[in-house]
Amino acid sequence: MARYIFITGGVVSSLGKGLASAALGALLQARGYTVRLRKLDPYLNVDPGTMSPFEHGEVFVTDDGAETDLDLGHYERFTGVPARMTDSVSSGRVYSNVLEKERRGDYLGKTIQVVPHVTNEIKDFLHVGDDEVDFMLCEIGGTVGDIEGLPFFEAIRQFSHDKPRGECIFMHLTLLPYLAASGELKTKPTQHSVKELQSIGIAPDVLVCRSEQPIPDKERQKIALFCNVRKEHVVAAYDLKSIYEAPLAYHREGLDQAVLDAFGIAPAPRPDLTVWEDVNDRIHNTDGKINVAIVGKYTQLEDAYKSIKEALTHGGMANRVKVNVSWVDAELFDKDDAAPFLEGYDAILVPGGFGERGTEGKIKAAQYAREHKIPYLGICLGMQMAVIEAARNKAGITDAGSEEFDHEAGKTRFEPVVYHLKEWVQGNAKVTRKATDAKGGTMRLGAYDAALTEGSKVAEVYGSASIEERHRHRYEVDIKYREQLEACGLRFSGMSPDGRLPEIVEWEDHPWFIGVQFHPELKSKPFDPHPLFRDFVRAAKDNSRLV
Repeated sequence: MARYIFITGGVVSSLGKGLASAALGALLQARGYTVRLRKLDPYLNVDPGTMSPFEHGEVFVTDDGAETDLDLGHYERFTGVPARMTDSVSSGRVYSNVLEKERRGDYLGKTIQVVPHVTNEIKDFLHVGDDEVDFMLCEIGGTVGDIEGLPFFEAIRQFSHDKPRGECIFMHLTLLPYLAASGELKTKPTQHSVKELQSIGIAPDVLVCRSEQPIPDKERQKIALFCNVRKEHVVAAYDLKSIYEAPLAYHREGLDQAVLDAFGIAPAPRPDLTVWEDVNDRIHNTDGKINVAIVGKYTQLEDAYKSIKEALTHGGMANRVKVNVSWVDAELFDKDDAAPFLEGYDAILVPGGFGERGTEGKIKAAQYAREHKIPYLGICLGMQMAVIEAARNKAGITDAGSEEFDHEAGKTRFEPVVYHLKEWVQGNAKVTRKATDAKGGTMRLGAYDAALTEGSKVAEVYGSASIEERHRHRYEVDIKYREQLEACGLRFSGMSPDGRLPEIVEWEDHPWFIGVQFHPELKSKPFDPHPLFRDFVRAAKDNSRLV
């Protein structure tokens, strides 16, 4: 049975709990243990897939088709363990499940209450798969004291009480503010945060203290005394140049040892940190730099493209170059020339998105990359915009567009080169959708196979004729335009196994121009960069040396 580590946050919610959880998972793996990481979010959305990127950053998609919080991306990137649908739950999902059970009569007419019905639902979620791993790390979203999070805190309190002594510990992340005027670290916020936890029956075993300055021994002793933890279990978390320094930094501060001590595990296997030492070497010892423009519509919030930014970093590691990313708002040149905004970049990436806003700028970005022979990677909507650009400017379909834009406008304006996907095959079953269906969970979601054309650029990049990638979309390039577009040089080099859905397109007369319907960034890791991002950065590196 798994040992449980519950990770909570205090004072402010953006303390990097996801990063700390992921780094701890990586450290436990380095000692030979198996781990799984979970996220319990207090927000009331049943489906994170319906949330605006401006509200909550990107939506991370798992192989089994769950739309989850972006922290699960951290978990995967640091541990390499594919996340599952059962690794993420929100208050909205918990309450929805409880109400469905009540309507079915599962509670036999009892009055439904937060305790025990909601807390039992959360505890049932925690138990899933606990016989598969050595450690289960469960991060509680939000901040201690938030009203939305109270049922989760009560549930983990009960859960730890139900378990035999020594099978659950609590790790609490807090902030140690530094007052420059007086030159001191203030421990009171940490003390009050722990006091808040203790008032609901939870006593932290390990404290991770976020600080801009070194924590003097005197302050550590003070925190340990007033928070009732051992001094060696007060772990410092300092600012880092790269998030991938976190496993080594936390190990130096003794986080993994503190956790093992809290469980009473001794002696413990020594960690093999070779992988993370190599990752850090590749981050800090580069042979140059490249400049990549990400032409998107949610550029005001970088977390909206979190996995893409990290996948580019991984590609840079593989090629020993630093990737400088510039966020370019596609709306800036919706009606203007794209050249002044895109000149000087070594590569252009157009990511996914929803709605018509900014799409004309994305189409112009694809055109600029095609005409100037600049490496281009189009992801999801970025592929669709590249196809529309080809249809308009090469195939003579001047009114080419997407059915998505007509649906949004409520009138027909375009010839739908991209259409609303109404039917596809998932495993051995046929899935059908209508444009009028509810938004949540109705897209083509999760991992699907694709067959690559022999001799194509993507087959060379992947080194395989068959791949599996994660999808999140409800609009698709219409296969009926394939012959017309291929006659112009836009090759459909990847297709669904049944040959009905285009997965990848590429320009044959271009050094590196690839559009993919799926999201390759979701599977990239620092120690295992995704093939597309590895080769995209290589092409950008080659292009930078031609200038």
